[in-house]
Amino acid sequence: MYRAKLGINQAEMGRLVGVSRQTISLIERGDYSPSVTLAIKLARICEATVEDIFIYEENEDEK
Repeated sequence: MYRAKLGINQAEMGRLVGVSRQTISLIERGDYSPSVTLAIKLARICEATVEDIFIYEENEDEK
């Protein structure tokens, strides 16, 4: 997990990207898909690419 490698908690990550701790928790659990803007902010803080952090899974309705 990138956030843990940075040594920051969910509240701090949320503060850095402008969302709540709860939103970071939901993203980490896979219960919330961030906007492109938020995904880019998270990737920049983690010094990674969006593709490194998030896995896109196409569902049957999108095919």
